[in-house]
Amino acid sequence: MAALALGGFGIGTTEFATMGLLPQIAETFRIPDYEAGHAISLYAAGVVVGAPLIAVLGAKLPRKGMLIGLMLAVALGNGLSAAAQDKTLLLVARFVAGLPHGAFFGIAAVVAATLVAPERRGTAVARVMVGLTVANLVGVPLATAAGQQIGWRTAYLAVAVIALVTAAAIAAWVPVVPKAEGASMKGEVRAFGRPTVWFAIFTGMIGFGGMFAVYSYVAPLTTEVAGLPSSAVPWMLAVFGLGMTLGATFGGRFVDRSSMGSVFGGLVAVCLILVLFGLTATIPFLMFVFLFLLGFVVQILAAALQIRLMDASPDAPSLASSSNHSSLNVANGAGAWLGGLAIAAGWGYTSTAWVGVALSLAGLAIAVASVVYERRAFTRETANHTTAMASAASTAVETHPR
Repeated sequence: MAALALGGFGIGTTEFATMGLLPQIAETFRIPDYEAGHAISLYAAGVVVGAPLIAVLGAKLPRKGMLIGLMLAVALGNGLSAAAQDKTLLLVARFVAGLPHGAFFGIAAVVAATLVAPERRGTAVARVMVGLTVANLVGVPLATAAGQQIGWRTAYLAVAVIALVTAAAIAAWVPVVPKAEGASMKGEVRAFGRPTVWFAIFTGMIGFGGMFAVYSYVAPLTTEVAGLPSSAVPWMLAVFGLGMTLGATFGGRFVDRSSMGSVFGGLVAVCLILVLFGLTATIPFLMFVFLFLLGFVVQILAAALQIRLMDASPDAPSLASSSNHSSLNVANGAGAWLGGLAIAAGWGYTSTAWVGVALSLAGLAIAVASVVYERRAFTRETANHTTAMASAASTAVETHPR
């Protein structure tokens, strides 16, 4: 598990460190900050494209070998990012760096789940995600500080080194986990024909947007609404990262008991936290508290959605599990965009909390619809089975009368 978590630490660091290094990147290439921000968008695009594509193409490959190859790809993408000599090359490099992101977490979750008893899958998946949460707590602040003092390229070089170390650690410590029996590209793609898979994907895509609507604007919320100095922003981010880390460490127990119950509970909790956040955002201490709670809850929700997708597609877990990270990156972009629209409309930075509530409620509605669909499908299947059994019995009586 430690090797898989280390990979998550490296990926989490490279995903979010760019946000703190935008001024330095923009200065290097003599472009505005918003143009440098395209590096973030291209990375997210790489995640969305790479997660399902790599899972399908690698359906017949051993999972341990896939994980090693994906970490080598992370090293390549970040090495290219560090070496980029113009904006275009940087954008291409960030897209390449994003390609293995979702597939790594998806396959790592499947591998972790196979290494423990069925009733411990939620805890195993949550522990894989600990690396990502520790990246938010430690890796991103350190990478940002190093990038500011030494140069932004050092942050990407450090991630490339972490990726290479992770590949070696996986080779040495992770046991051989063969591909799923009967796995194939066609079988993996077939997972997208199941409504339950799409329900889970859209639950994350919409529901998680609520968190990102607020998280994307933590800096101005801290300085403009809570009235704190800019030096408090890293502490706000660290508190959120601490919540995520504890959520990943202890939250798996809730998922072990009930993945769907954790989805419902997580979305309801996010709604309540965001309501309280929106009402009390001018009080600095409470902003710290609610950001911590938000980080804790969303990490439980992420693990629950991961297990939910794996359960919805047992014969194609790699694609379904990897798609969770594609959907979360869509949520990232959608939440930030919708929150920005509310701010641009003149509703203030606290309006992002209400945008988040609306998105979380929409995600909850999708989750409810998925349960209703499953119950109706089960009722139809039971009725069809009963009818078939009755028909068979009737035929038997007619064929063999007493």
